[in-house]
Amino acid sequence: MNSELILQADGRIYHLGLRSEEVADVIFTVGDPERVEAVSAHFDSIEFKAKHREFVTHTGTLRGKRVTVISTGIGPDNIDIVINELHALVCYDIEKKSWKQPEDRRKLKIIRLGTSGSLQPDFLPGDYMVSALAIGLDNLMHFYPPTGEHGLAQAFIQKVPLPEFIVPYGVRASPALAGVFAQWPMGITLTAPGFYGPQGRSVGAPSKLQNTFWEAVEAFKYQGFQLTNFEMETSAIYGLCELFGHQALSISVLLANRPLKQFADNPSALVSQFIQDVLDKWEDIVEA
Repeated sequence: MNSELILQADGRIYHLGLRSEEVADVIFTVGDPERVEAVSAHFDSIEFKAKHREFVTHTGTLRGKRVTVISTGIGPDNIDIVINELHALVCYDIEKKSWKQPEDRRKLKIIRLGTSGSLQPDFLPGDYMVSALAIGLDNLMHFYPPTGEHGLAQAFIQKVPLPEFIVPYGVRASPALAGVFAQWPMGITLTAPGFYGPQGRSVGAPSKLQNTFWEAVEAFKYQGFQLTNFEMETSAIYGLCELFGHQALSISVLLANRPLKQFADNPSALVSQFIQDVLDKWEDIVEA
């Protein structure tokens, strides 16, 4: 068995537990495994279900077009697994044990339906946010060939005081997919490798993100976009999808406002409405 691309005994990809034919070309990702069913409940029909570890997958049809929703779990380390294995499923020939020619590789549209916290006082719980760009405070993309928005990373380094061990990277959404949601608020998303200290929460111990960081974040702008929200997956999705040649978009419903220290009273209701509003644009997503 190859230790570089590991398969299960029945030929399924190691972590996701899937075969190529079990995933559609349009894939919604959610962090919470229980949210998969909240998305697939809108499908016309479900042809396939799988669960392996935290990765739950439903594939079916939505208004006549094939679609998959898969849970990723939390954090850029999980995204590394999910995007690499989805890419291998559609671009690697398991029987021949070789990568397919570029013209034979399937191109994916991967759309994250997420939750996040606002970094600006005027974006409140219940608002939607499209991540036009993202800045990774994690280190995932430093292990891969250079890609992304280098100007964004440099602007962030110059204007936002960071602990010396953080080397941010910048990435961009698929312009075509972002265009589907052009009427929704757009901004720059910060992706952190954790929920507490890496997002400035001082719960069990003080975070190294000081007041000067938050002041600079609130004031930062790049190409007309503000830093708008904090979460844990977007930069990794954008970086890997750009590297592998797939389209990616991350959209969030805001559940918290960090400057105002607010949190949504009924987050499940907000998430349910958010899913419906995204799926209302299904035909445009397919055509993008």
